[in-house]
Amino acid sequence: MSQAPRALITGAARRIGACIARQLHAAGYELLLHYRHSATEAEQLRDELNSLRPNSCRCLQADLEQMEQVTRLADEVKASGGLKLLVNNASSFYPTPIDSVSQQDWDTLINSNLRAPFFLTQALYPLLQDSEGNVINLIDVHAERGLTGYPVYSIAKAGLKMMTLSLARELAPKVRVNGIAPGPILWPEAEAALSEDARQAVVDKTLLARTGRPEDIADAVLYLAQAGYVTGQVLAVDGGRSLYS
Repeated sequence: MSQAPRALITGAARRIGACIARQLHAAGYELLLHYRHSATEAEQLRDELNSLRPNSCRCLQADLEQMEQVTRLADEVKASGGLKLLVNNASSFYPTPIDSVSQQDWDTLINSNLRAPFFLTQALYPLLQDSEGNVINLIDVHAERGLTGYPVYSIAKAGLKMMTLSLARELAPKVRVNGIAPGPILWPEAEAALSEDARQAVVDKTLLARTGRPEDIADAVLYLAQAGYVTGQVLAVDGGRSLYS
């Protein structure tokens, strides 16, 4: 097995996940890049990073809303060798107004944002224990203050925060578990997109009066990955958004 530490990043093909991948790769990690639908982007990222360091990246596909695919992903990781870091970054995000939310909405948002991170962590715990590794969960400022019109998403992220705190106890002392709560970094896409007025309202409630960069989250991931005496913490990387009353 390679001596380089290995990381699995879920939702690694695009946006913040891809930025995290580049940051960890530059720090010497071998990467397992999980994706769901973004095969082209995942393979391009794999090829980009492999051109910098041959055989340092692989792509793994799975729909994390489907439990059997979560199990298959974990099995593929276990078959590939050791694991030092699990970054639970993949997330579904779209509005669920209370008068129209469905069982399918609940299942989609809870499964992707909470159930998959839990069971991936459970399945990969033996590898992480062997390496004295760590888990980093991408949470959200709205785990503390629910986002209007997005109750199910907010509930799921609140659950992910409690999972972070609970598993820090359960997996100690060998495995550290921490979280990152991003504020406004990249605006949501497609049906979850915000109007210009809505975007400005978010920025107006951010103390630094601007959005952050994906690199801000990637820097935080690398810090927590290396911070050997930090566990059970949720680091807000939100420009002060969570302090706005």
